[in-house]
Amino acid sequence: MKQYLFTVILTAAITFALTAVVWRLSLRFKLYPGIRERDVHKTPTPRLGGVAIFLGIAAAFGVSAANPFFSTIWMPPQAMWSILGAALLIAVIGVVDDLWDLDWMIKLGAQFLAAGIITIGGGLQILSLPFGDMLVFSSWLSITMTMFAIVIVMNAVNFIDGLDGLVAGVCLIANGVFFAYSYIVTRDTGASSFFNLSTFLAAVLIGACLGFLPMNWSPAKIFMGDSGALVLGLLMATSAISLTGQLDPSVIDPERIGRSGLLGAFIPILLPLLVVLLPLLDFGLAVLRRMSAGRSPFSPDRKHLHHRMLDLGHRDRDAVLIFYAWTAVISLAVLLMYVGAREDWPGQYLPGVGFGVVGIAACLVITLNPTRSRKKAARAAAANAAATDENTVEP
Repeated sequence: MKQYLFTVILTAAITFALTAVVWRLSLRFKLYPGIRERDVHKTPTPRLGGVAIFLGIAAAFGVSAANPFFSTIWMPPQAMWSILGAALLIAVIGVVDDLWDLDWMIKLGAQFLAAGIITIGGGLQILSLPFGDMLVFSSWLSITMTMFAIVIVMNAVNFIDGLDGLVAGVCLIANGVFFAYSYIVTRDTGASSFFNLSTFLAAVLIGACLGFLPMNWSPAKIFMGDSGALVLGLLMATSAISLTGQLDPSVIDPERIGRSGLLGAFIPILLPLLVVLLPLLDFGLAVLRRMSAGRSPFSPDRKHLHHRMLDLGHRDRDAVLIFYAWTAVISLAVLLMYVGAREDWPGQYLPGVGFGVVGIAACLVITLNPTRSRKKAARAAAANAAATDENTVEP
């Protein structure tokens, strides 16, 4: 655990320092686009924070290569180099798009190419799913499914990048929960070492988000742009695939995890999906909305979930915090269900279910009711307008 903590701190420190450097250089050379119609911010802001995020991640990879504790994830090294190469490709494409707006077909092609580098070059694939007995897919079906999973998660994370601190915070929470999940699952499988690719990637992502968030918090000095959001999505998908895609429930020691029932068998594959539930939901709704209107599924609009939160009357920061709450409640509820599934007693899922029900109810109440301060401000404005009308004397 100390080595993972070191990885988090190192990645956060490097990312934070590089974010400040990228911000200053962006301002000096005016490397920022104008305000778009769908943007929430009012002043031109650099969007190259993804450069700092990628470099921070790359530095963590370099240090891990020299760290004997992480030697297992570098043996053989093809998976690590494939992940880093795919992240570099996406970062470069993202920077070009952030500066000059690439055609969506070019971006989508680059995303599938990056997914192919990881899937075919790195050998990371969804090999099976836990439907009772293991269901093993053919090699090409496995490759296809894995590539589509990576591309979908990448775009889902990118689609929610619309408010200060939103993506960085959501990914921080999601990867924090997934880190704990991966660590526990590794222990439950009886692995000889807790140092594995999935947990390492989760730790690196936690550090990258921690390092970037201070300068991205409202009012943001810099945005991560496509180069940052797509890289985070790429690594989140890769982390989940490297663990659950090759997880055989039959190797989990039944004495250490008294899992019973169908739900218990599905929890290992559910949690990686649910930690990115909000981005996936926003992505799905956006694709359906745009295609039903006869538009490209990647054409921009101002109807994302975070835009709807603002339309409900929430302030920017409040909307971001509500997204944080939803992410934490959903992912922690399923994690608690997994932890409960490790116990042989009738109410093994009750802690997770209870936490989820109470948390979701609380989130619904907060989401559907704009902040009290906003309502108070609206009432004050209405009262002032009424007072002005009453005091107006006609000539």
